Amino acid sequence: MNKVIMLTALASLLPLSAIAEDANNGWSGEASLSGSKTTGNTNTTDIGMAVKLARKDGPWNSKLDTTYDLGRANGISNKKRWTIGYQLDRQLNERTYIYGNADYFSDDFGAFKQGGFIGAGLGFDAIKSETANWKVEAGTGYRSQKSRGAGIIAPLRTNELAFRGASNFSYRFNEQVDFFNTTELIWSDSDRYIWNDIGLNAKIGGNLAARFNFGWIITRK
Repeated sequence: MNKVIMLTALASLLPLSAIAEDANNGWSGEASLSGSKTTGNTNTTDIGMAVKLARKDGPWNSKLDTTYDLGRANGISNKKRWTIGYQLDRQLNERTYIYGNADYFSDDFGAFKQGGFIGAGLGFDAIKSETANWKVEAGTGYRSQKSRGAGIIAPLRTNELAFRGASNFSYRFNEQVDFFNTTELIWSDSDRYIWNDIGLNAKIGGNLAARFNFGWIITRK
């Protein structure tokens, strides 16, 4: 069974990102707020919030991100999802690094109510230039998920080994506009999870930027 979740639509989403950096500890990042509303036969409202932080300390790189999405259709809640993830990289040479990562999610309307992944792997900077960057990662880890259950069917927790692959590509057209395409795949016996986010960032002025993006999640059993 396939389950596809559309996260953001290009034509209806224009969040503002606030980008800041603390010179004392090296952390930098962005906070974004997005929203969309449609009217007609079906009235829908979607709101999303996201925070991304990063820190570089010599050969070590830290990344922390969290998202929170809410949705309603005809006055009834149909989306409530929270995610948080952390990754620590250790650069081995100019292009190769090892990493460890941990992720958690809670989803009130998904096939799995909650779940987490912790693992490690190897990363490679396939493209590394002033305008284009492409990182690819592959690794393994431990995955735990709790199904929702229905009626007399009790929720079931699965604990298993899983494979993780990731791709993070970005291209800077100029000082104001850049393109990004981020994908993550987690493969285990219980299901396959694919997440993708693609779009453009355009600086408006100061620490403000507009983001036009389209994202989706596929869960396949």
